[in-house]
Formats: sequence, C-alpha cells, structure tokens
Amino acid sequence: MQPIHALLARIRWDAEFAKARFAIGYWDRVEGKVLRADLREIAWDAENPSFFDLVDDAGRVHAIPFHRVREVWRDGRLIWERHPGA
Repeated sequence: MQPIHALLARIRWDAEFAKARFAIGYWDRVEGKVLRADLREIAWDAENPSFFDLVDDAGRVHAIPFHRVREVWRDGRLIWERHPGA
C-alpha cells in the first residue's frame, strides 16, 4: 500500500492527477466514525507535516494527524484505504 504522505504529495504536485475531485475520510474520535472532507477544505500545516488543518462548520480549526486518515476518494471512487490498526 502506498503511504498516505506519498499519495497526498502526488495529489498536491501532479497537475494532471489532481484535476479530479478528492475527499479524505478521517477517523473522528468524538463521532466515533470516519468523516469525509473535501480536499479543497484542507490546509497543509507547514510547521508540522504530520498534520493537516480542517475548519468545521462552526469555524473552528482542527489539526488532524495523518495517521487518522482512513480513506481517499477520487471522483467518488475509493482509491486508498487504511484499516484500523494498520
């Protein structure tokens, strides 16, 4: 399986591949389930490359560690998945 950092780097830097619409499914500890976020809503934390920032509907910023990413979707199709404990 390709590491999540490698896949996200490809999405960020490969213009042809990145023409698609992407979503990330991440484990939310409060909800106890995987939540999806459009990749366009995510900010990359330059000071901490192990996290990305996500702003919720209330305007709060959440720093989410990459180890909580469980899925990556491209144009509505699942292209990457990590099972819990993996």
